[in-house]
Formats: sequence, structure tokens, C-alpha cells
Amino acid sequence: MTPPLRGKRLLPRLAFGVVVLVLVVGAALLLFGGEGDVSNPDVTFKEGKESALAPATGRVRGHPADDRFEWPVFGFKKSRTNFLPLRSTPRPPYRQAWALRGRVLLEFSPVLCRRRVFLLKNNGALYAISRLDGRVSWKRKLGTLAAASPACSHGVVYAVLLERTRGSRAGRVVAISARDGHTRWSRRLPSRAEGSPLLDRGRLYIGSEDGTVYALRARNGRIVWTTKGAGAVKGAIAYDSGKLYFGDYGGKLHAVRRSDGKKLWEVSAGGSGPLGLGDGNFYSTPAVRYGRVYIGNTNGEIYSFSSSDGKLAWRKSTGDYVYASPAVGQVRGGSPTVYIGSYDGHFYALDARTGRTRWVRALGPKISGGATVIGDLVFVSDLDKRTTWALGARTGATDWKTHRGAFNPAISDGRRIYFTAYSSLFALDPVGHPFDRRPKDARERHAAQRRAAARRGAAGRRAAARRRAIGRRVAARRRAIGRRVAARRHAAAHRAAVRIRAARRARARKARQLKYRTAPHGHHHSHGKGGPPRCHRHRHVYDVRGKRIVLRHNHCHTHLRRR
Repeated sequence: MTPPLRGKRLLPRLAFGVVVLVLVVGAALLLFGGEGDVSNPDVTFKEGKESALAPATGRVRGHPADDRFEWPVFGFKKSRTNFLPLRSTPRPPYRQAWALRGRVLLEFSPVLCRRRVFLLKNNGALYAISRLDGRVSWKRKLGTLAAASPACSHGVVYAVLLERTRGSRAGRVVAISARDGHTRWSRRLPSRAEGSPLLDRGRLYIGSEDGTVYALRARNGRIVWTTKGAGAVKGAIAYDSGKLYFGDYGGKLHAVRRSDGKKLWEVSAGGSGPLGLGDGNFYSTPAVRYGRVYIGNTNGEIYSFSSSDGKLAWRKSTGDYVYASPAVGQVRGGSPTVYIGSYDGHFYALDARTGRTRWVRALGPKISGGATVIGDLVFVSDLDKRTTWALGARTGATDWKTHRGAFNPAISDGRRIYFTAYSSLFALDPVGHPFDRRPKDARERHAAQRRAAARRGAAGRRAAARRRAIGRRVAARRRAIGRRVAARRHAAAHRAAVRIRAARRARARKARQLKYRTAPHGHHHSHGKGGPPRCHRHRHVYDVRGKRIVLRHNHCHTHLRRR
């Protein structure tokens, strides 16, 4: 029996598969630059240690959020490193302290200043939220579309809008009072803007889609200077040592002087692909640390440039779009590392000096948002799976995972995690470590005192209500008695007036009768003391034999007053 020819048939198939694989890889390399990894170890690298923060511990006097902590801009620092060094990391498991739920997309994480968290939703609504209990202090509708984190400092919140009205294709930058949401000033922009604002020394720096970068006075919004990029500036602007860094959709990374906007250097990503694809656009926000600028590119590359002259230090190829912003820092017990995700579904931890891979995790197909390092944990979300992980910064091992999230996942004050899901914001406390840090018995005692105070307040309110009701009834009775007394007085007065008028008429009648009785012939003459004679015509009527006879004659006389 002849054996089957499986081996002979398999060889052509394998050869065909290898050819197809080579073609696919070649096309991908053409599409996404295909320049490969590069490392230039001679480029200056400045070592630096992170100053770890110590979150508030023990009893918190006064308001629990009065720790003077601020996460004022996207990326935590002006250099946009997205790294919060801590002596003690708020580790999982977590307990949900409060939640602000909604249906509007939350593409960017909030910022935090003093007692409040400020969140800008994608529909252009700005929210002021209590750090303690999640209550909304105020909210303002600033426009119709936004895709940025706000910035806050010195009692003012600054927000940048993609569209100020529906379909306008023009943006806006607004300064809002952090206390009550009142608009301090507003400036219209000729094009859309989505880069999270940078605040430094009384100035606000933003980029726009027409390639213009603005320096505005934070006090009144007045333009100090402008500069132009090679294309749309969509990412945020980073600052370090007197220089501003930003990438654009012309494929260039720029460094300009902070004081006047003068260009110091610019470099090109290059790597154009067929049909205009993969042409090296910078959407990622740069992070500046260790004398380097770290940034991702849509050609699938991650770059490290010298911050002084723009010289390429290293380049790491991922094979797909890198929209995410990097997180850069050194955790305790670790080395300087760059944490960044790609649309190839992998999350990378790279040596900040050489670009060498420390570890890599396959998490999801679309890691679009930037990672955040909090203590020794790295928080990262995947847009397609809508899942968020907290990974060990040194090992990449999963410490916590939730099926929520999409873009930029978290910020922290060192005590609590403020976690941004697809359309909701959550405050997460480590189990056993409440935000106010008070012992359990003290919390129970204070809770009992609050309940007793509430009961006393309710009893007092009920007693006050009873007193008010009794007072209203007494007042009503007094008003009724007063009305009756007034009615009786009015009736008596009316009767008295009637009696007085009757008596007056009687006296007048009696006087007339008396007066007339004293006059001769019983009638009154107006002239007294003699005067002219009075003549009266008299008529006498007689009936004589059935006939009526009338005799008329005059009779004159005078009257004398009776003595």
C-alpha cells in the first residue's frame, strides 16, 4: 500500500504561505513607514530621580479634601509625563466611593484642584464635582463638541472647544470661575481646537486645527504671540525649561521658545506610505523628561528626540497607529521607562534611554488613550474592548481589571483613584482606606452623632411647625373676634346716629310748633314790630235755595309782637 503524499503536498503550501506572509509584512512596512528600530546611544540622557509624594494620612482635620493637592493639567505636570510618584500606592481591591454616571462620551480624564474635580464632556459641558462625595456643584454648557481635558489654577478653569456651535467648524477657549461657573472671559478661534490647554506663569498655550499655536494671557484671554506648525496641531503642548514642544499633522515635531514663540528646532517623522497613508502625523501629546521628548506617531513609530536640538535618540516600531500619549517616569525599584500603547493591540514598557523593550502586554486591538502611572501601577484602557487594566509598572502583571473604560483612564490625588469609564466617572478608594482616613470607630461615632443631630433637627422642625400652626390659629381667632367687635361697634354707632337725627328732627318740629303758636292767627309773618299791613283775600261760599253764592273781599290787618 502506497503511503499518502502529505509531505510532498505540504511543501508547496508552506512556500505559498511564506510568500504571502512576506508580501503582507512588506505592505505593512510600506504602510507604516517600515524604517525599523533605531538607537543612538550618544544622544544626551539626563538622569533624574522622582520626588515621591506622601498622601495625607492619619486624622484629617477640617474638610477631607483640604490637602492642597492639584492635578491641574492633562498629564499631571506641564511636561505631560502622566506620572504621579507616590510613597504609598492606592492599591486594589477598590471600593466605589461615588459615581457620576451619564451617556455622553468621556474621551479625556478630568483635572483636580483643591476640593473639586473638573470634567469636560465631549458635548462641551463642563462639570465641577466634589472630590469628597461626587456632588455636582455646577455645570456649564460651553459649546457643542470638545475633546480635551480642562486646566485649572488659582480659582479659574480653562476649557478648549472643538465647536462652539453645532457645525460651526470653529473653536473657542473659555475661562470659568471655579467657585460658581461664571464666565470670566471667552475668545473665539477661527478653527477647531482639541489640544488640552497648558497653563504656565500667567499664560495659556493651545494649538488649533489650522496649525496655529496661541499664547494667551490667562487673566483676560489677550493674544501674546502666535506661531504656525506644518499642519493641524491636535495634541496638547508640553513645556520644559523655557521651551514648548508640539507635534502636528504635517509630520513635524517643533520646539519653540516660551517667551515669544520663536522656533528653536523642528524635525520630521518621515515614513510616507503608499496612497498617502502612514505619512507620519503626530496626534500624540509629547512627554518631556530626562532631556528627551517622547511621542507616538500614526506611522506606527514611537520616537525619542533630544529636547535641546531635536536629534533622534531612538525609534521603536509597533506596526500600527500610535495615537496614545506616553507616560514617562521611574517607579521605586525600577528604571526610567516609557509606557505607551498602540493600535497593534500591545502595550509597551520601553527603556527611556535606549528604547529597548522592558516588557510588552497584548491587551486589545485599539489602545487609543494615554496611560497613567500612579505610584507603581500603570492604568491603561482599550477602546475596542472597553476594558481597563492596572498593571505592575516593573513587571506588566495585571493587578486589577474592569470591563469599563475607553481612552484616558485615571488620575489620582495619592489617596483615591478617579477612574474615567466610557461615559461615567468613578471615585475608587482602596478597601480599608477611606478618603477621610478616620478610624472605623470614629467614623461610626461621627455617623451616630450625625444621625442624632438629624433626629434633633427633625424634632425641632416638627415643634416649630406645631408652634407656627398654633400661632396661625390664635391669630385667626383674634381676627374673627376683632371683626365681630368692630361690627357691633359699627351697629351701635349707626343706631346712635339714627337716634340723634330723630331727636334733632323732634326738637326742630317742637320749636316750629312753639313758634307758630305764639304768632297771631296761628301763622307766621316774617316781619315783626308792626310793619306794613297784611292784606288777605277772603272767600265766603253760601248755598241759597240750591244756588251756590261766593263772596270775595279783602281784609287788611297788622300784627303786633306779644309782650
